[in-house]
Amino acid sequence: MQTIELLGKKFVTSIPREEIEREVKRVAGEINNDYKGKRPLLLGVLNGAFMFAADLMRNLDIECEISFVKMSSYQGTITTGAVREVIGLNESIEGRDVIVIEDIVDTGLTMQRMLEQLSAHNPSSINIASLFLKPARLKVPVDVKYSAFTISDRFIVGYGLDYDGLGRNLPDIYDAAEE
Repeated sequence: MQTIELLGKKFVTSIPREEIEREVKRVAGEINNDYKGKRPLLLGVLNGAFMFAADLMRNLDIECEISFVKMSSYQGTITTGAVREVIGLNESIEGRDVIVIEDIVDTGLTMQRMLEQLSAHNPSSINIASLFLKPARLKVPVDVKYSAFTISDRFIVGYGLDYDGLGRNLPDIYDAAEE
């Protein structure tokens, strides 16, 4: 078990890259099956979902497009609860099948706000693909159709997820170490 330090906080390896790759391929297989004959728009949520979105798209064999939006509710290791849109949607999604690609669904507040905003544009369908889901932290009900991992309430970094901007480049997932 490897230990790293970011900004004075210790993290230990919890999910190796091989396990992440296997689960991303599984999720891609489900999407390939469900969207056969369709051309969904993958809508990646920056910054955290960029690695998951790229790997997921590489494993899709259906016609699809990708775009990105940026929303945030985190500050350090704590969710602020205040969701704010930073960069908006630039494509028309009216009548389109949309798959929101998220790094982690924690409280569900960010996803709830995003779904409300997207629904106003009259898409044909909206589904969520999340690398991580924390059911114990959900404050609002969110239907995550595609989830690679369900995890307990713990703070993680790596594979796109950060700790105050650091750790996104790590290929494995690390848990915050007990102090």
